[in-house]
Amino acid sequence: MSVQSTNPPLWSRLGMQNRDVAFAVGVVLVLGMLFVPLPPLLLDFGLAISLSLSVLILMVALWIPRPLEFNSFPTVLLMVTMLRLSLNISSTRLILSRGHTGPDAAGGVIEGFSRFIVSGDFVIGIVIFAILVVINFVVITKGSTRIAEVSARFSLDAMPGKQMAIDADLGAGLIEEAEARRRRKELEDESGFFGAMDGASKFVRGDAVAGLIITVINIVGGILIGVIQHGLSIWQAMQNYTTLTIGDGLVTQIPALVVSLAAGLIVTKGGTVGAANEAVLGQLSSFPKALYMAGALLAGIGLLPGFPTLVFLAMAALMAGLGYKMQEQAKTRAADAARAEAMKDVQKPGEETTESLLQLDDLRLELGAGLVPLISSIDSALPGKVKSLRNLFIKDYGFVLPAVRIKDNANLPTNSYAITVQGVEVARGEVRPAAMMVLNPGGEPIAIPGEPTKEPTFGLSALWIDPGRSGEAERQGYTVVDPESVITTHMTEVIKEHMPELLTYGATQELVKKLDRDYQKLAGDVSGAQPVVLLQHVLQALLAERVSIRNLPLIVEAVAEASTRNQNVTMITEHVRARLANQICKALTDPAGFVPVLVMSAAWENEFTEAVRMNNGERSLLMSPQRVQEFVMDARKQIQAHAARDEWPALMVSPEVRHFVRNMLERVSPMTQVISHNEIHRKASLRTMGTIGG
Repeated sequence: MSVQSTNPPLWSRLGMQNRDVAFAVGVVLVLGMLFVPLPPLLLDFGLAISLSLSVLILMVALWIPRPLEFNSFPTVLLMVTMLRLSLNISSTRLILSRGHTGPDAAGGVIEGFSRFIVSGDFVIGIVIFAILVVINFVVITKGSTRIAEVSARFSLDAMPGKQMAIDADLGAGLIEEAEARRRRKELEDESGFFGAMDGASKFVRGDAVAGLIITVINIVGGILIGVIQHGLSIWQAMQNYTTLTIGDGLVTQIPALVVSLAAGLIVTKGGTVGAANEAVLGQLSSFPKALYMAGALLAGIGLLPGFPTLVFLAMAALMAGLGYKMQEQAKTRAADAARAEAMKDVQKPGEETTESLLQLDDLRLELGAGLVPLISSIDSALPGKVKSLRNLFIKDYGFVLPAVRIKDNANLPTNSYAITVQGVEVARGEVRPAAMMVLNPGGEPIAIPGEPTKEPTFGLSALWIDPGRSGEAERQGYTVVDPESVITTHMTEVIKEHMPELLTYGATQELVKKLDRDYQKLAGDVSGAQPVVLLQHVLQALLAERVSIRNLPLIVEAVAEASTRNQNVTMITEHVRARLANQICKALTDPAGFVPVLVMSAAWENEFTEAVRMNNGERSLLMSPQRVQEFVMDARKQIQAHAARDEWPALMVSPEVRHFVRNMLERVSPMTQVISHNEIHRKASLRTMGTIGG
């Protein structure tokens, strides 16, 4: 039986377990190069490592999304700078000791740079070297140093305020303790990073100065050594030592320039998130008009006398082409974002999961197989129209509509749809996806060929016609509606009827959370064991009569006032309605500025008043079913007479009986508003349209 060794391989132990030892050995070797002479081969190897590390650092700086993800950069910068200076000293030792032998005295890397860039003329090399030094020292290093200094100062100054903001969010319950700890740690890391970058930027600046000084020393010292010790002519000494020194300076300054650029990229990134190409190119391409203007300017320059017209016109065309492409991409992104937002709550056919089957949706629209194209095609309008209902209900009722889930249902007839509220089907209709519905506002028969049908929301007579005849129908004064609008209109009326059910305890809590802190506290101080539940019941009672709850602060005040005297929801609701008198009257005011009302006859008023009984602070109505039926019939006659003229006056009664009268009329005329004398604002002007029982 063979036994396998459990020890990891040597390379694994060296690479994983002893990385700290390897790093320490590397640092010692870098320091050793300051004192131990290196042969040309090892110097070439070290210079190659320096170039590789510089390029690696630049690539990392280009691709990191946030500066903090490279928070080891100050340490890396120090080590790379020390490596370059050590190599500089080693190359200086070789140049001064062996420079008289020729251009290969300091190794192949320095010789290659000197031959390729200097090209046999050391004067050109001096000029190029001076330009690189100016670029690195004056432009990149100086700017990066200043940005790092300001970033460090601002980061430290802003730390107390940011810590207080984190504590405030934690105290308000907006974040958890774990998130608060993560933010504090990130804040500490950010301050430490920018502080370290402020100091590390001085390494870059000092490296540039040291490189310049070493270059001057090499040139002067080399000429003196060549002339005095080795008997070279001044020109020959200048040729040998200056060429080698410029090659050495270039092989040092180029990595220094690359690292300086990386440092500049990191400190200038600021709060931008994403790789450099995403941050820069993405933002530049967000303004197509700027590209158009740049193209026009280039074209204008190209037309000036003496300028290369072809070059500038080509660049102008490129700018204009990029601008057009970016503009089209922006439109596509906006359309995709809108479509994705609209389709967020849409479940496509076949996406049945265990979670979706168990989930009880507050609102669901189910479509038959023939209506699936209304949600599955690229330009589907139905999801967007359904989503727009949210803004409608917020504006009209202050009611935040829950997300509407749209899905297919193979059990429905092909062209049918069903609307469910909290898992219960409450309405069903049928539409033709490839046709248009035509209605006649006047009620007369429609003189256009089509398929007769009933409008599903109000049961009006209608026709399904070919979409090509829509223009003809509109010219004849008919109302033309697409299938998506038919469905959304039906949904709107269904939601209005079921708003009380949709205003759940969770939805009420969300409304309270959006209030100012003082009103949140007031809502919590409402008398009763469950203040939010009491508020929920009052809001449900208001929505049942289609009274807007947008003025929630006033409603909370009114509930808090009334709940100190009575816990009866009906009594509290009546008090709230009285506080909302101005809002209720404004909603009922006609174009002429009057509130049209119906009133009860004196006989009915007296009978209702006498039928009201008080028992333990609660009102009840003792009236025979026959008299209730007679009142409902009298009220219905008056209401129908006005409805025939498209008039919907409110019924005004005494405060004591308003709730009971509303319950009586709810089944026969839910559209009729029942208001009490307490709900008439002092500035409202009434117009009596009729009397019930008169």
